[in-house]
Amino acid sequence: MQQPNSSAELNQTEQQELLQLARLAIVSNLKNEPSPDYSGQSQNLLRLCGAFVSLHVSGELRGCVGYIRACYPLWHTVVEMAQHASSHDLRFPSLRSDELPLLEIEISVLTPLQKIRAIDQIIVGKHGLYVECGVRSGLLLPQVAVEQKWDRTRFLQNTCLKAGLEPDAWQKQGTELSIFSAQIFSDRSTISNQ
Repeated sequence: MQQPNSSAELNQTEQQELLQLARLAIVSNLKNEPSPDYSGQSQNLLRLCGAFVSLHVSGELRGCVGYIRACYPLWHTVVEMAQHASSHDLRFPSLRSDELPLLEIEISVLTPLQKIRAIDQIIVGKHGLYVECGVRSGLLLPQVAVEQKWDRTRFLQNTCLKAGLEPDAWQKQGTELSIFSAQIFSDRSTISNQ
């Protein structure tokens, strides 16, 4: 098994395997069947790695859950997070079977968190943000700032809000900022084939 959070890029085949596992995990969850297992040999899918699974139905977010840090092999993280995104993201009702034909799955495979001291280290569009202050923490994936057309300051403010902090908490002593990158891919281009 590779080192935790090894940053090797996933190839097209590995991306498709993860997307297929995520979809199978969601379907098995809806049917109360056992979760799918991974029997392949890809070292990239066996490495310990953090990842998020985002679900969209008709272009609207329906769930987004993930592990920030490397806890499990990547394939296992994706299976578990796909199921949680479909039924345990408290911001949304559980996914219904009739929504499956419209379901788009997006996976973000994370690099390790890197603490920063200066905000000019944040590159909008490349980095995601993780803010910690006391017991509160919040994370926004790299694609969020791009989708919302935020600059660096708005990205920082909204990550603080996600953590339940004041928007300017990133400027206060005791607040820690970390950045990370993500390899992001989805089955958007294959939805019509489902």
